[in-house]
Amino acid sequence: MKREVLIGMAVAGLLALAAAGAVWNEYLRKPPPESLALPAGLIPLNSPQGRRLLAESASRADYDELIASFVPQTRKAYCGVASAITVLNAAGIERAPGNPRAVFAPTDVSLNPLKASFTGMSLRGMADLLRAHGARVEVFPASTTDVASFRRLARANLGQEDDYLLVNYQRTHLGQARMGHISPLAAYHAPSDRLLILDVAAHKYPPVWADLDQVWQAMRAPLNARTTTTRGFIVVHGVDTGAVASTAPP
Repeated sequence: MKREVLIGMAVAGLLALAAAGAVWNEYLRKPPPESLALPAGLIPLNSPQGRRLLAESASRADYDELIASFVPQTRKAYCGVASAITVLNAAGIERAPGNPRAVFAPTDVSLNPLKASFTGMSLRGMADLLRAHGARVEVFPASTTDVASFRRLARANLGQEDDYLLVNYQRTHLGQARMGHISPLAAYHAPSDRLLILDVAAHKYPPVWADLDQVWQAMRAPLNARTTTTRGFIVVHGVDTGAVASTAPP
């Protein structure tokens, strides 16, 4: 009997180790490179057409700073973390973090690294994180506005310095593998009505030009099947000098 108990304990220990290893590989380690095919509707920035769209864009004021500050995500669900680091440093905010762990350092950040590793980050959670690092932020669930207003805001935002635009969207609406995702927008090309998404999941997707209407529909997607709350976008203005209320886009 004693031998059977010991064997049972050993098996249980091995199973626990295997489960822990699976969790580590899925959620806590740096994602391995796995370049995925892009759907026909997306234009990679590093293609001749993608570079031409960037050269023709009159709304690319944020591009250089974002590229210089770009940080890819280091965990499966760390798209929000990588986007926060990229935008905070592009904005030149003094308290901006230099690595993923430092993102959670401010005492008023309620989210912790472990929870973010498993559940990712909501639009509101992302905004709270940015504010904790001194950013002035406005939050817009897609259900509170419309595509024409978003187009005007995106064109104006990306055409001027000192403010940035983050989108929270469902990848399936862009023809990609199903997953909620957050990334900065780096430019807008008015003639083709396309947005340049600086995808922080650089281990599998390059920066891409996506049709604005498709991006809008991707932001209109509910967070999950149990809620009507939609995804949306965040405007980051820079250092917060006081409380700023969320307002509707122009």
